[in-house]
Amino acid sequence: MNPVAEALDGLAAWRARPPEERERVRAAALLLDAGELGARRILWARGVPIAWREHVAALVRHQRLPFGALERPDLDRVAFRVSLLARNDDLALLAAAASGGDAERLAEVALFMQYTREIGCFDRPRAFPSDHARFEYFRTPGRDPGYAAFDGTRFTVTVMSGLPGAGKDHWIAANRPGVPVISLDDLRDELGVRPTGDQGPVIAAAYARAREHLRAGTAYVWNATNLTRALRSRSIGLAADYGARVEVVSVEAPPDVVHRRNRARARTVPPAVIDRMAGRWEPPDPTEAHAVRWISNV
Repeated sequence: MNPVAEALDGLAAWRARPPEERERVRAAALLLDAGELGARRILWARGVPIAWREHVAALVRHQRLPFGALERPDLDRVAFRVSLLARNDDLALLAAAASGGDAERLAEVALFMQYTREIGCFDRPRAFPSDHARFEYFRTPGRDPGYAAFDGTRFTVTVMSGLPGAGKDHWIAANRPGVPVISLDDLRDELGVRPTGDQGPVIAAAYARAREHLRAGTAYVWNATNLTRALRSRSIGLAADYGARVEVVSVEAPPDVVHRRNRARARTVPPAVIDRMAGRWEPPDPTEAHAVRWISNV
């Protein structure tokens, strides 16, 4: 048996939890060696609900945070992120089970528990004055998390995220009718650029169109796979710099559905490419935008 999962059974704090909460922490313990991306892919393939899956993936990603936490200059920011996706008391349970009973490590876990209680994110999401204050906190180093940032946003930019075949185009048609769409796939067709070719001209054209909308204060949809935080950050940052409210919509479907829909698309993506994309997939989280929506499009 997995030693961390087995150690959970010996923790009174874990045994006192409701069954669903115990199972989330146990799932993280069993998936520690898979890493965040591996854990997400395993749970996605098994059809686990999105919020439950992302809770477990966050615990796996931050599994070592309680050890030496007070020495980290970014502790508040990371602990707040964990609280918005999972729970720091879950993370403390996982770390206690992974400590091997070492007294020094258990003391570090206890300090982490005390500190996250003090900053208001131990067993609940960190509260921010508004969604705009939360967004600005995570994009502005050194900002006070309690600062009620003035919200001068005037229009909304929707940034899509999801694998090919997940259903992004369908969601846009049903939920953002009449809103201009900047589609990287459409721009490739317009410019005659293959998906395997140089994407520089496509990206440049997309950002040029985005700036036109932003200067005019016009809402638009940015439609691309945007599978990682790094890929999303540039389009989100540009929109925010122009005073836009940013929402990220993550659309997903089970692996078999994604592949079936992909086969029916006019622009078919090789299955091996989709599998590689799924291997580096990072769904958006609440620290990235004013609003993040996870859509299960089965």
